[in-house]
Amino acid sequence: MAGHQNDMTPHDAATALGWLAEMGCDEIIAETPVNRMAPPTRPETPAPQTAPVMPAAPGQHPALSCQTLDDIVAALSTFDACPLKKTAANLCFADGNPRARVMLVGEAPGRDEDLQGKPFVGRSGQLLDRMLAAINLSRQAEVPDQAVYITNVIFWRPPGNRTPTEAETTMCLPFLHRAIALQKPDFIVCLGATPAQRLTGRSEGILKMRGRWLEAHIGGRTIPLLPTLHPAYLLRQPAQKRLAWRDLLALRQMLDSH
Repeated sequence: MAGHQNDMTPHDAATALGWLAEMGCDEIIAETPVNRMAPPTRPETPAPQTAPVMPAAPGQHPALSCQTLDDIVAALSTFDACPLKKTAANLCFADGNPRARVMLVGEAPGRDEDLQGKPFVGRSGQLLDRMLAAINLSRQAEVPDQAVYITNVIFWRPPGNRTPTEAETTMCLPFLHRAIALQKPDFIVCLGATPAQRLTGRSEGILKMRGRWLEAHIGGRTIPLLPTLHPAYLLRQPAQKRLAWRDLLALRQMLDSH
């Protein structure tokens, strides 16, 4: 409106901008309209060639046709049934060594993960890396005995980091199951209640489940599974780090004895 005075202080503006970022509003709308339906003025760079994924049978979830972890990435890139894909910046599937003996499973990407397209790269991810280093594990390690492979139940960031809905989780879960079947970890560590509940069928909270070796029955295998506290929870409740440390020691002991 002509003559309108903006009386927002710099502090108010910074606060509002931070709130918008946390709510997932990380795109800027330009003043000049852009016709997104118009053909490009120059040829687009061709997408890298990847091995074709076998089409799923009618009524079959596309995850079941994936034969490699790369197939899962390709299938997720064309999977439009999950509405989270429309609001996320990037697919966030996995990180680490695919040959690792240990697979870590979290809930869903956050803002930093969405921007980089990798799980656990923000503050909680940095804490996780330090925790793993304390028991001689790393996502960068090339030796399977010293490496980890990290993924989530959900592969796109929920707006504002909200809890994924039941429908969103159900759509993504077959991809997680297929990733586990293909990666063939010796041990699974669930970071938080959501992955532990989804992979074991239990309904207890994480404080009741953590620290106990449970089982996941996936891909015709029975895999030892250890629930523990999510690093984001530990950042809010530092006193609980002692419990997470006990869980890490249990994982280290299991790795050393098998």
